[in-house]
Amino acid sequence: MKAVRIAQPGGADALRLEEVARPEPKNGEALVRVEAAGVNFIDVYHRTGSYKGAFPLTLGVEGAGTVVALGPRAEAHGLRIGDRVASVGMTGSYAEYALAPAEKLVEIPEGVTFVQAAAAMLQGMTAQYLAYSTYPLQSGDACLIHAAAGGVGRLLCQVAKMRGAFVIATAGGEQKTGIAVQAGADEVVDYKSQDFEAEVKRITGGKGVRVVYDSVGKATFEKGLDCLSRRGMMVLFGQSSGPVAPVDPQVLNQKGSLYLTRPSLFQYIAHRDELELRSRQVLGWVRDGLLKLSIFCEIPLADAAEAHRLLEGRQTTGKLLLIP
Repeated sequence: MKAVRIAQPGGADALRLEEVARPEPKNGEALVRVEAAGVNFIDVYHRTGSYKGAFPLTLGVEGAGTVVALGPRAEAHGLRIGDRVASVGMTGSYAEYALAPAEKLVEIPEGVTFVQAAAAMLQGMTAQYLAYSTYPLQSGDACLIHAAAGGVGRLLCQVAKMRGAFVIATAGGEQKTGIAVQAGADEVVDYKSQDFEAEVKRITGGKGVRVVYDSVGKATFEKGLDCLSRRGMMVLFGQSSGPVAPVDPQVLNQKGSLYLTRPSLFQYIAHRDELELRSRQVLGWVRDGLLKLSIFCEIPLADAAEAHRLLEGRQTTGKLLLIP
């Protein structure tokens, strides 16, 4: 089978399409024929070594496809050969076939395609846990969502509006601010021509927002703290512009007894019941047309390096998928 591999940490050019042996499912595992694989920043972090891993490796954690083989005891989780499944625990999903623990696979409901499932799992469940669990938005809460034209940002705007929040979004340039408006943002700030801190204070009458959802990191973090109201929460869930410098906890006190958290999806779906709850809700929203997905591009597996260049260059306005 073909798989996208990397021998050691490096840039996008280090990705290679190679012929490798098809894996065999072990105890509690399922082998999935991959129909679509999601491209995410976590893949970049694995590629560059920001997230530690053993090299050489096949990239990818998110995918959707069909179960073609089951290891011992995998059926105990209700799986059958031929099931349509999706997962964010499908290690090595940049391939024609990938293994996943049976307990990390969820059934794709009727009415949802493989492409939709691969596009919705990681980013959709991220938006869900951020708005429902990390800071459970309440009706009328003002929130600031950075990178609102990106994959998670666009979905998070929609989920925040489902929760009844007042959404202030940032994006760069006329095209991307327009996308944020389409996603339901009440106010949109073009960070290329406007000071988002000043705009947030203007929009909120100086009160600030209850929560900042920040996937950008270095470029937005410090000013984001100044956008928060007293006892507000900074939710730093990514670092597309680079890692944030160490924070003196006293700064949180000085700026209003603020909360700071650095969550990740995998801590919010660590237990099967959480995974089922979040995935069922997200895929249900997709099926029912309540959550509008945006597929930026479907790219052949052989062109995975180009997908990474697009993602790192912040040239995407929706989900990137690899198609084996």
